[in-house]
Amino acid sequence: MEKSRAMKRDWIATARTLSEALPYIRSHDGATIVVKFGGHAMGDDEAMANFARDIVLMKQCGLHPVVVHGGGPQINEMLERLGIKSEFVDGKRVTDEATVEVVEMVLAGRINKKIVQALNAQGGRAVGLSGKDADLIICEKALKVVKDPESNIEKVLDLGFVGQPVEVNPDVLNTFIASDFIPVVAPVGVGRNGETFNINGDTAAGAVAGSMKAQRLLLLTDVAGVKDGEGDVITNLTSAQVDSLIADGVIAGGMIPKVETAMDAIQQGVDAVVIMDGRAQHACLLELFTSHGAGTLIKAQ
Repeated sequence: MEKSRAMKRDWIATARTLSEALPYIRSHDGATIVVKFGGHAMGDDEAMANFARDIVLMKQCGLHPVVVHGGGPQINEMLERLGIKSEFVDGKRVTDEATVEVVEMVLAGRINKKIVQALNAQGGRAVGLSGKDADLIICEKALKVVKDPESNIEKVLDLGFVGQPVEVNPDVLNTFIASDFIPVVAPVGVGRNGETFNINGDTAAGAVAGSMKAQRLLLLTDVAGVKDGEGDVITNLTSAQVDSLIADGVIAGGMIPKVETAMDAIQQGVDAVVIMDGRAQHACLLELFTSHGAGTLIKAQ
């Protein structure tokens, strides 16, 4: 009897949650939501299934999710198995010809299709592609400028086949969305002369979101969000506040390129960017369909 009452309370709580979500579902109706999927959640089957279920639910609620994924750990694993060594400069992989072949194989093949399969298993209609398809993401070679701390002299480092998006053609994504598909994009781009480029996953997601004038760009990471000097997550930031926090050293290390991606996307027309913990259950749904939200929301003003 007590068990039956507890189950009824759970059902009522579920119904109340759905009812309270209605205004948020209506406010996002027809909105394009670009989701950067990465981090440790990609290597966990249960977390992958939970993520896929949330994305399919978003689609069923009238939103238009576009998934852009990373795959650094999986690339590292494959390179190690093949005995190919690679180095990093400020978080960006120096990519030679042998490495870029492995990058494309892992990103556009193994990982991309695993995410597509997970979405389809939850009742979605997902289709996988890379930035090379239909010239979705056209790149130029990314060059890294570093300053010698002793001489203060700047020098340019060649990162090999690491790409910087210079043109994004979202027509193919809009075609899939209009046909009720969920696009899943691997961050592999194409050069003007047909070269294959490895793109940082956050950078690719920001470029795609900007080209589509997305309502939201959700950057799923392995941290809860942008933190203040005391280590607490900051729930809301403007671009000006981000600049100030970087100047003060509060935002540092690997968080800097993420907030820079966020600000670039906003400048290109994205309404807001959220940096959030992809390991948290239903993080995307909490952000979009509740008053609480999740992570750090960054807007222009």
